[in-house]
Amino acid sequence: MLLVVVPVILMALAFAWRYRATNDRAAYSPDWDRSRVVEITVWGIPAIMVGLLATMVWDKTHALDPYKPLPGGEPLLVQAVALNWKWLFIYPDHGIATVNELAIPADRPVSFRVTSQVAMNSFIIPDLGGQIYAMAGMETQLNLQANEPGKMQGRNMQFSGTGFPQQTFDVLAMTEADFDGWIERVRASDQALDDRSFAEISQPSIAAPVTYFASAPQGFFAGLLAGSADMPHAADTTAEGAGN
Repeated sequence: MLLVVVPVILMALAFAWRYRATNDRAAYSPDWDRSRVVEITVWGIPAIMVGLLATMVWDKTHALDPYKPLPGGEPLLVQAVALNWKWLFIYPDHGIATVNELAIPADRPVSFRVTSQVAMNSFIIPDLGGQIYAMAGMETQLNLQANEPGKMQGRNMQFSGTGFPQQTFDVLAMTEADFDGWIERVRASDQALDDRSFAEISQPSIAAPVTYFASAPQGFFAGLLAGSADMPHAADTTAEGAGN
């Protein structure tokens, strides 16, 4: 923008000085309506600026595409499901699931598949990247990576009713060894993710505790996508979330 602003400011000062009332040597030539130099300058410079800015925007937009896989090896697949007012995370490759706690290995890409069983939510981990919307019956994708171990917070950024301010979850970036240990702790739980347990966690609740499910059936996430419009508890929580 300085390439446009600075010359305009300098030209305004120079013109005011050159064509001041006391300068008799400055010729006033108002018949410039057919000047090729003026036309090329007036239209050419903005056209070049728009072209440069458009090229930069195109390049950076595609470079930061949330669907674009990250380099660094095989990504960890995590399926995130927005509920009122909590998050369910399914690890299909490990056959486990959690509520309001997300563990990921550091220095390894994580590929998220995101949906909602309630009103529209927005999934975000501010320390790692931007947000992506979660919508009922639809799947969106987000690729993130933690560069070092640490604890972060994720949340919903889309207002969704009474429990919206407390709809957060812990993000634990771990070494591979610690992540394997965390997997084993989840598998030691006495709970399993099934239709009954899913119906229970789908009920609206504020500041829901962290919950581990030692097993999660393959295809559960795909089933939610295919049957979200027909699930009674999904319709009930959507209505309550939207009403608040």
